[in-house]
Amino acid sequence: MRGLGGMGGMGGMGGVGGAAAFRRRYGASPLHLLLVLASFALAAYAGVRLLDGDTVGVALWFVGAALLHDLVLLPLYSLTDRAAQRLFRGRPAADTDADADGDGDAGAGPPRPSVNYVRVPAFVSGLLLLVWWPLVLRQVGHYTATTALPAGGFLPRWLLITAALFAASAAVFLVRTWHASAPRRRAARRARRRARAAAQ
Repeated sequence: MRGLGGMGGMGGMGGVGGAAAFRRRYGASPLHLLLVLASFALAAYAGVRLLDGDTVGVALWFVGAALLHDLVLLPLYSLTDRAAQRLFRGRPAADTDADADGDGDAGAGPPRPSVNYVRVPAFVSGLLLLVWWPLVLRQVGHYTATTALPAGGFLPRWLLITAALFAASAAVFLVRTWHASAPRRRAARRARRRARAAAQ
């Protein structure tokens, strides 16, 4: 019985060692590999079904979308992100004096995390526009004839969603800023109380 228990323990250790060796070689668990293979299979199936009809039209659409992204959209949102980073860039006090001496951007610190409160709603709004732009810009003439629904409400809804996203992001930013400044406010109140006590 003791020998069988020892063999079971050795088998378990071998299984654990094999999983550890696989993780070292692959970089993740076997479940991750299984999910990746399943996603590749699903993408291949979707590609076959998509190319089953107008193959040339779909291929041209993919090439045009790639060119549009690389030549137009990527420079556009890269410049927008750089502008947002400049707007929210920190300026350390030690570098501000150097900036005053004429060093230009020498006093510019790293981008603050607050830039993400602009990035996230802008990304979600841009993604919604990218998906629904034919309806938002009223470029689908047969929408009403096909669905019997009005096509004029997508632009106001997209603008309303965009405004709500930025408003929610601003609210989260204000709440977090308020909580982050709480220790400074408490320290300032204690300093004022000590000053009043010393004056008395």
